[in-house]
Amino acid sequence: MSSLDPRSLIIMANFMALVMGAVLGFMWRQYPRTIHGLREWALMPAVWIVGAFLYLVPGRTEVMLWLANAGVLAGFGLFHLGCLYFLDRPAPVRALLGAFALLMGALGWFTWGAPSYVARVVVVSAAIAALHAWTLVVLWRHGTRRLPTRLVQLTLSVHLVILLVRMQSAMTARQIEGLMEPSSVQTFYIGAFVMTVLTLSIGALLMATDRVRSEFEHLAAHDSLTEALNRRAILALCQDEQDRSLRQPRPFSLMMLDLDHFKAINDNHGHQHGDRVLAHFAHTLRGVLRRTDRLGRYGGEEFLVLLPGTDAQAATALAGRMRAALASGHPLDCKVSIGVTEWQGAADSIDGMLARADAALYQAKAQGRDRTCVG
Repeated sequence: MSSLDPRSLIIMANFMALVMGAVLGFMWRQYPRTIHGLREWALMPAVWIVGAFLYLVPGRTEVMLWLANAGVLAGFGLFHLGCLYFLDRPAPVRALLGAFALLMGALGWFTWGAPSYVARVVVVSAAIAALHAWTLVVLWRHGTRRLPTRLVQLTLSVHLVILLVRMQSAMTARQIEGLMEPSSVQTFYIGAFVMTVLTLSIGALLMATDRVRSEFEHLAAHDSLTEALNRRAILALCQDEQDRSLRQPRPFSLMMLDLDHFKAINDNHGHQHGDRVLAHFAHTLRGVLRRTDRLGRYGGEEFLVLLPGTDAQAATALAGRMRAALASGHPLDCKVSIGVTEWQGAADSIDGMLARADAALYQAKAQGRDRTCVG
Protein backbone atom coordinates (compact mmCIF):
# COMPACT_ATOMS: atom_id res chain seq x y z
CA MET A 1 0.00 0.00 0.00
CA SER A 2 3.03 2.23 0.41
CA SER A 3 3.12 2.89 -3.33
CA LEU A 4 -0.34 4.45 -3.07
CA ASP A 5 0.06 6.46 0.10
CA PRO A 6 -0.86 10.18 -0.05
CA ARG A 7 2.77 11.29 -0.26
CA SER A 8 3.42 9.09 -3.31
CA LEU A 9 0.28 10.35 -5.01
CA ILE A 10 1.26 13.98 -4.45
CA ILE A 11 4.72 13.31 -5.89
CA MET A 12 3.03 11.69 -8.90
CA ALA A 13 0.75 14.70 -9.26
CA ASN A 14 3.77 17.03 -9.17
CA PHE A 15 5.49 15.12 -11.94
CA MET A 16 2.41 15.08 -14.17
CA ALA A 17 1.70 18.74 -13.48
CA LEU A 18 5.29 19.60 -14.40
CA VAL A 19 4.97 17.82 -17.75
CA MET A 20 1.57 19.31 -18.56
CA GLY A 21 2.70 22.77 -17.49
CA ALA A 22 5.68 22.53 -19.83
CA VAL A 23 3.45 21.44 -22.73
CA LEU A 24 0.91 24.20 -22.08
CA GLY A 25 3.71 26.74 -21.72
CA PHE A 26 5.13 25.67 -25.09
CA MET A 27 1.68 26.02 -26.64
CA TRP A 28 1.32 29.50 -25.13
CA ARG A 29 4.61 30.55 -26.73
CA GLN A 30 3.97 28.92 -30.12
CA TYR A 31 0.23 29.13 -30.73
CA PRO A 32 -1.42 32.21 -32.27
CA ARG A 33 -2.19 35.02 -29.84
CA THR A 34 -5.83 34.66 -30.84
CA ILE A 35 -5.93 31.60 -28.55
CA HIS A 36 -6.53 33.26 -25.20
CA GLY A 37 -6.23 31.60 -21.79
CA LEU A 38 -3.14 29.50 -22.49
CA ARG A 39 -0.97 31.59 -20.17
CA GLU A 40 -3.31 30.98 -17.24
CA TRP A 41 -3.58 27.28 -18.08
CA ALA A 42 0.23 27.03 -18.25
CA LEU A 43 0.63 28.74 -14.86
CA MET A 44 -2.02 26.52 -13.28
CA PRO A 45 0.18 23.37 -12.92
CA ALA A 46 3.12 25.48 -11.70
CA VAL A 47 1.05 26.90 -8.85
CA TRP A 48 -0.23 23.44 -7.97
CA ILE A 49 3.35 22.13 -7.87
CA VAL A 50 4.35 24.81 -5.37
CA GLY A 51 1.34 24.05 -3.20
CA ALA A 52 1.93 20.29 -3.34
CA PHE A 53 5.64 20.72 -2.54
CA LEU A 54 4.75 22.62 0.63
CA TYR A 55 2.53 19.73 1.71
CA LEU A 56 5.48 17.35 1.30
CA VAL A 57 8.14 19.31 3.19
CA PRO A 58 9.18 17.35 6.31
CA GLY A 59 8.41 19.25 9.49
CA ARG A 60 6.16 21.64 7.60
CA THR A 61 4.89 24.58 9.59
CA GLU A 62 1.39 25.99 9.77
CA VAL A 63 2.47 28.81 7.47
CA MET A 64 3.54 26.25 4.87
CA LEU A 65 0.17 24.50 5.10
CA TRP A 66 -1.59 27.84 4.75
CA LEU A 67 0.48 28.63 1.63
CA ALA A 68 -0.09 25.11 0.29
CA ASN A 69 -3.85 25.64 0.46
CA ALA A 70 -3.33 28.98 -1.28
CA GLY A 71 -1.53 27.17 -4.12
CA VAL A 72 -4.35 24.67 -4.56
CA LEU A 73 -7.00 27.40 -4.62
CA ALA A 74 -4.96 29.61 -6.94
CA GLY A 75 -4.45 26.72 -9.37
CA PHE A 76 -8.17 26.12 -9.78
CA GLY A 77 -8.71 29.89 -9.96
CA LEU A 78 -6.22 30.11 -12.83
CA PHE A 79 -7.99 27.28 -14.64
CA HIS A 80 -11.27 29.16 -14.32
CA LEU A 81 -9.68 32.39 -15.57
CA GLY A 82 -8.16 30.50 -18.48
CA CYS A 83 -11.60 29.20 -19.47
CA LEU A 84 -13.06 32.71 -19.34
CA TYR A 85 -10.27 34.15 -21.47
CA PHE A 86 -10.38 31.19 -23.87
CA LEU A 87 -14.09 31.79 -24.48
CA ASP A 88 -13.59 35.58 -24.69
CA ARG A 89 -15.81 36.15 -21.68
CA PRO A 90 -15.31 39.04 -19.22
CA ALA A 91 -13.06 37.98 -16.34
CA PRO A 92 -13.86 39.57 -12.95
CA VAL A 93 -10.23 39.45 -11.82
CA ARG A 94 -10.71 41.92 -8.96
CA ALA A 95 -13.70 40.02 -7.62
CA LEU A 96 -11.76 36.76 -7.79
CA LEU A 97 -8.77 38.31 -6.02
CA GLY A 98 -11.10 39.70 -3.36
CA ALA A 99 -12.72 36.30 -2.85
CA PHE A 100 -9.26 34.71 -2.71
CA ALA A 101 -8.18 37.17 -0.02
CA LEU A 102 -11.30 36.41 2.04
CA LEU A 103 -10.70 32.68 1.72
CA MET A 104 -7.09 33.02 2.81
CA GLY A 105 -8.27 35.12 5.74
CA ALA A 106 -10.73 32.39 6.72
CA LEU A 107 -8.03 29.74 6.41
CA GLY A 108 -5.73 31.89 8.50
CA TRP A 109 -8.38 32.17 11.19
CA PHE A 110 -8.95 28.41 11.23
CA THR A 111 -5.18 27.90 11.36
CA TRP A 112 -4.19 30.33 14.12
CA GLY A 113 -7.27 32.05 15.53
CA ALA A 114 -9.54 29.06 16.09
CA PRO A 115 -7.55 26.08 14.79
CA SER A 116 -9.77 23.53 13.04
CA TYR A 117 -8.68 21.06 10.41
CA VAL A 118 -12.33 20.25 9.64
CA ALA A 119 -13.12 23.90 8.98
CA ARG A 120 -10.12 24.22 6.66
CA VAL A 121 -11.23 21.14 4.71
CA VAL A 122 -14.74 22.58 4.36
CA VAL A 123 -13.51 26.04 3.29
CA VAL A 124 -11.10 24.71 0.66
CA SER A 125 -13.57 22.12 -0.67
CA ALA A 126 -16.42 24.63 -0.84
CA ALA A 127 -14.27 27.19 -2.65
CA ILE A 128 -13.08 24.69 -5.26
CA ALA A 129 -16.61 23.33 -5.68
CA ALA A 130 -17.92 26.86 -6.29
CA LEU A 131 -15.22 27.47 -8.91
CA HIS A 132 -16.06 24.16 -10.59
CA ALA A 133 -19.76 25.04 -10.70
CA TRP A 134 -19.01 28.48 -12.14
CA THR A 135 -16.69 27.03 -14.78
CA LEU A 136 -19.31 24.43 -15.72
CA VAL A 137 -21.91 27.15 -16.26
CA VAL A 138 -19.50 29.15 -18.44
CA LEU A 139 -18.57 26.11 -20.53
CA TRP A 140 -22.21 25.08 -20.91
CA ARG A 141 -23.33 28.54 -22.04
CA HIS A 142 -20.40 29.58 -24.19
CA GLY A 143 -18.27 26.51 -24.92
CA THR A 144 -18.49 24.16 -27.86
CA ARG A 145 -20.21 20.78 -27.81
CA ARG A 146 -17.03 19.09 -28.94
CA LEU A 147 -15.20 16.28 -27.14
CA PRO A 148 -12.45 18.38 -25.43
CA THR A 149 -15.04 20.61 -23.76
CA ARG A 150 -17.12 17.58 -22.76
CA LEU A 151 -14.03 16.02 -21.17
CA VAL A 152 -13.44 19.11 -19.04
CA GLN A 153 -17.13 19.30 -18.09
CA LEU A 154 -17.16 15.63 -17.06
CA THR A 155 -13.99 16.04 -14.99
CA LEU A 156 -15.30 19.11 -13.20
CA SER A 157 -18.65 17.43 -12.53
CA VAL A 158 -17.09 14.29 -11.03
CA HIS A 159 -14.67 16.26 -8.87
CA LEU A 160 -17.49 18.57 -7.77
CA VAL A 161 -19.45 15.59 -6.47
CA ILE A 162 -16.36 14.24 -4.69
CA LEU A 163 -15.78 17.64 -3.06
CA LEU A 164 -19.37 17.77 -1.81
CA VAL A 165 -19.00 14.28 -0.34
CA ARG A 166 -15.72 15.37 1.23
CA MET A 167 -17.39 18.37 2.85
CA GLN A 168 -20.30 16.30 4.15
CA SER A 169 -18.05 13.62 5.60
CA ALA A 170 -15.77 16.21 7.21
CA MET A 171 -18.69 17.90 8.94
CA THR A 172 -20.35 14.70 10.17
CA ALA A 173 -17.45 12.37 10.98
CA ARG A 174 -16.53 11.94 14.63
CA GLN A 175 -12.88 11.95 13.71
CA ILE A 176 -11.36 13.10 10.42
CA GLU A 177 -8.01 11.82 9.22
CA GLY A 178 -5.16 14.18 8.44
CA LEU A 179 -4.08 14.81 4.86
CA MET A 180 -1.03 12.57 5.03
CA GLU A 181 -2.66 9.71 6.91
CA PRO A 182 -1.95 6.49 4.94
CA SER A 183 -5.60 5.46 4.73
CA SER A 184 -7.80 4.37 1.84
CA VAL A 185 -10.02 7.44 2.36
CA GLN A 186 -7.16 9.93 2.03
CA THR A 187 -5.70 7.95 -0.86
CA PHE A 188 -9.05 8.20 -2.66
CA TYR A 189 -9.41 11.96 -2.16
CA ILE A 190 -5.84 12.74 -3.17
CA GLY A 191 -6.09 10.31 -6.09
CA ALA A 192 -9.21 12.14 -7.25
CA PHE A 193 -7.29 15.42 -7.03
CA VAL A 194 -4.39 13.95 -9.02
CA MET A 195 -6.70 12.70 -11.77
CA THR A 196 -8.52 16.03 -11.83
CA VAL A 197 -5.25 17.95 -12.25
CA LEU A 198 -4.13 15.64 -15.04
CA THR A 199 -7.46 15.52 -16.89
CA LEU A 200 -8.07 19.27 -16.68
CA SER A 201 -4.59 19.92 -18.05
CA ILE A 202 -5.19 17.46 -20.89
CA GLY A 203 -8.62 18.99 -21.50
CA ALA A 204 -7.13 22.49 -21.70
CA LEU A 205 -4.51 21.23 -24.15
CA LEU A 206 -7.16 19.55 -26.32
CA MET A 207 -9.45 22.58 -26.24
CA ALA A 208 -6.61 24.82 -27.43
CA THR A 209 -5.57 22.36 -30.14
CA ASP A 210 -9.18 22.02 -31.30
CA ARG A 211 -9.45 25.83 -31.50
CA VAL A 212 -6.28 26.06 -33.61
CA ARG A 213 -7.58 23.34 -35.93
CA SER A 214 -10.88 25.20 -36.27
CA GLU A 215 -9.07 28.45 -37.07
CA PHE A 216 -6.96 26.75 -39.73
CA GLU A 217 -10.11 25.22 -41.23
CA HIS A 218 -11.72 28.67 -41.22
CA LEU A 219 -8.71 30.21 -42.95
CA ALA A 220 -8.71 27.42 -45.53
CA ALA A 221 -12.40 27.94 -46.34
CA HIS A 222 -12.74 31.75 -46.20
CA ASP A 223 -11.57 34.74 -48.18
CA SER A 224 -9.30 36.81 -45.94
CA LEU A 225 -10.53 40.19 -47.22
CA THR A 226 -14.30 39.75 -47.11
CA GLU A 227 -14.63 36.80 -44.67
CA ALA A 228 -16.93 35.22 -47.24
CA LEU A 229 -16.42 31.58 -48.14
CA ASN A 230 -13.88 31.03 -50.87
CA ARG A 231 -14.85 29.55 -54.23
CA ARG A 232 -13.95 25.97 -53.34
CA ALA A 233 -15.89 26.07 -50.06
CA ILE A 234 -19.07 27.66 -51.43
CA LEU A 235 -19.18 25.24 -54.38
CA ALA A 236 -18.78 22.30 -51.99
CA LEU A 237 -21.75 23.58 -49.96
CA CYS A 238 -23.79 23.97 -53.15
CA GLN A 239 -23.10 20.34 -54.02
CA ASP A 240 -24.03 19.27 -50.48
CA GLU A 241 -27.31 21.17 -50.76
CA GLN A 242 -28.14 19.49 -54.05
CA ASP A 243 -27.42 16.07 -52.53
CA ARG A 244 -29.69 16.94 -49.60
CA SER A 245 -32.47 18.09 -51.93
CA LEU A 246 -32.23 14.83 -53.87
CA ARG A 247 -32.82 12.87 -50.65
CA GLN A 248 -35.51 15.16 -49.27
CA PRO A 249 -36.97 17.19 -52.14
CA ARG A 250 -37.08 20.89 -51.39
CA PRO A 251 -36.18 23.97 -53.46
CA PHE A 252 -32.95 25.91 -53.23
CA SER A 253 -31.63 28.81 -55.25
CA LEU A 254 -28.34 30.40 -56.22
CA MET A 255 -27.55 34.07 -56.70
CA MET A 256 -24.64 35.39 -58.72
CA LEU A 257 -23.76 38.98 -57.75
CA ASP A 258 -21.38 41.39 -59.44
CA LEU A 259 -20.50 44.88 -58.21
CA ASP A 260 -21.34 47.45 -60.85
CA HIS A 261 -18.47 49.57 -62.21
CA PHE A 262 -15.99 48.05 -59.76
CA LYS A 263 -13.09 48.52 -62.18
CA ALA A 264 -13.84 52.24 -62.25
CA ILE A 265 -13.82 52.29 -58.44
CA ASN A 266 -10.34 50.76 -58.43
CA ASP A 267 -9.08 53.04 -61.21
CA ASN A 268 -10.46 56.26 -59.70
CA HIS A 269 -9.91 55.63 -55.97
CA GLY A 270 -7.19 52.99 -55.78
CA HIS A 271 -7.14 49.32 -54.89
CA GLN A 272 -7.19 49.93 -51.13
CA HIS A 273 -10.50 51.76 -51.47
CA GLY A 274 -11.71 48.95 -53.70
CA ASP A 275 -10.81 46.44 -51.00
CA ARG A 276 -12.79 48.44 -48.44
CA VAL A 277 -15.78 48.47 -50.81
CA LEU A 278 -15.59 44.68 -51.17
CA ALA A 279 -15.37 44.18 -47.40
CA HIS A 280 -18.31 46.55 -46.82
CA PHE A 281 -20.30 44.83 -49.55
CA ALA A 282 -19.86 41.41 -47.94
CA HIS A 283 -20.62 42.78 -44.48
CA THR A 284 -23.83 44.41 -45.73
CA LEU A 285 -24.99 41.22 -47.42
CA ARG A 286 -24.43 39.18 -44.25
CA GLY A 287 -26.74 41.59 -42.46
CA VAL A 288 -29.54 40.74 -44.92
CA LEU A 289 -29.01 36.99 -45.33
CA ARG A 290 -30.55 34.40 -43.05
CA ARG A 291 -28.45 32.20 -40.79
CA THR A 292 -28.90 29.26 -43.15
CA ASP A 293 -27.79 31.19 -46.24
CA ARG A 294 -24.17 31.07 -47.38
CA LEU A 295 -22.14 33.83 -49.01
CA GLY A 296 -19.03 33.05 -51.06
CA ARG A 297 -16.57 35.08 -53.07
CA TYR A 298 -16.65 33.51 -56.50
CA GLY A 299 -13.84 35.57 -57.98
CA GLY A 300 -12.79 39.23 -58.09
CA GLU A 301 -15.92 41.31 -57.51
CA GLU A 302 -18.27 38.37 -58.15
CA PHE A 303 -20.05 36.69 -55.24
CA LEU A 304 -22.21 33.58 -55.03
CA VAL A 305 -25.04 33.11 -52.53
CA LEU A 306 -26.58 29.73 -51.66
CA LEU A 307 -30.18 29.93 -50.45
CA PRO A 308 -31.42 26.60 -49.00
CA GLY A 309 -35.17 26.04 -48.96
CA THR A 310 -35.77 29.08 -51.18
CA ASP A 311 -37.53 29.24 -54.54
CA ALA A 312 -36.80 31.79 -57.26
CA GLN A 313 -39.60 34.13 -56.17
CA ALA A 314 -38.33 34.34 -52.58
CA ALA A 315 -34.75 34.66 -53.82
CA THR A 316 -35.73 37.58 -56.06
CA ALA A 317 -37.39 39.33 -53.12
CA LEU A 318 -34.24 38.81 -51.05
CA ALA A 319 -32.15 40.24 -53.89
CA GLY A 320 -34.27 43.37 -53.75
CA ARG A 321 -33.58 43.73 -50.03
CA MET A 322 -29.87 43.32 -50.71
CA ARG A 323 -29.85 46.10 -53.28
CA ALA A 324 -31.83 48.33 -50.94
CA ALA A 325 -29.36 47.69 -48.11
CA LEU A 326 -26.49 48.62 -50.42
CA ALA A 327 -28.20 51.93 -51.23
CA SER A 328 -28.59 53.10 -47.63
CA GLY A 329 -26.21 56.04 -48.00
CA HIS A 330 -23.01 54.59 -46.52
CA PRO A 331 -19.86 56.16 -48.08
CA LEU A 332 -18.78 52.72 -49.29
CA ASP A 333 -22.17 51.77 -50.72
CA CYS A 334 -22.21 50.48 -54.28
CA LYS A 335 -24.67 49.10 -56.77
CA VAL A 336 -24.91 45.45 -57.70
CA SER A 337 -26.36 43.34 -60.51
CA ILE A 338 -27.82 39.98 -59.51
CA GLY A 339 -28.65 36.80 -61.39
CA VAL A 340 -30.99 34.30 -59.70
CA THR A 341 -31.75 30.69 -60.54
CA GLU A 342 -33.69 27.89 -58.84
CA TRP A 343 -32.83 24.19 -58.77
CA GLN A 344 -34.90 22.36 -61.38
CA GLY A 345 -34.89 18.89 -59.85
CA ALA A 346 -32.93 15.67 -60.24
CA ALA A 347 -31.98 16.40 -63.85
CA ASP A 348 -30.35 19.69 -62.84
CA SER A 349 -26.75 20.19 -61.72
CA ILE A 350 -24.72 22.82 -59.92
CA ASP A 351 -22.81 23.57 -63.12
CA GLY A 352 -26.10 24.09 -64.91
CA MET A 353 -27.38 26.39 -62.16
CA LEU A 354 -24.16 28.42 -62.23
CA ALA A 355 -24.45 28.81 -65.99
CA ARG A 356 -28.06 30.04 -65.70
CA ALA A 357 -27.25 32.40 -62.82
CA ASP A 358 -24.29 33.79 -64.76
CA ALA A 359 -26.44 34.31 -67.86
CA ALA A 360 -29.09 36.07 -65.74
CA LEU A 361 -26.38 38.26 -64.22
CA TYR A 362 -25.15 39.40 -67.61
CA GLN A 363 -28.73 40.00 -68.67
CA ALA A 364 -29.11 42.33 -65.66
CA LYS A 365 -25.96 44.18 -66.70
CA ALA A 366 -27.13 44.43 -70.30
CA GLN A 367 -30.43 45.96 -69.14
CA GLY A 368 -28.64 48.80 -67.32
CA ARG A 369 -27.18 47.23 -64.14
CA ASP A 370 -28.46 47.64 -60.55
CA ARG A 371 -31.23 45.10 -61.08
CA THR A 372 -32.11 41.42 -60.66
CA CYS A 373 -32.85 38.93 -63.42
CA VAL A 374 -33.96 35.30 -63.12
CA GLY A 375 -32.48 32.52 -65.22
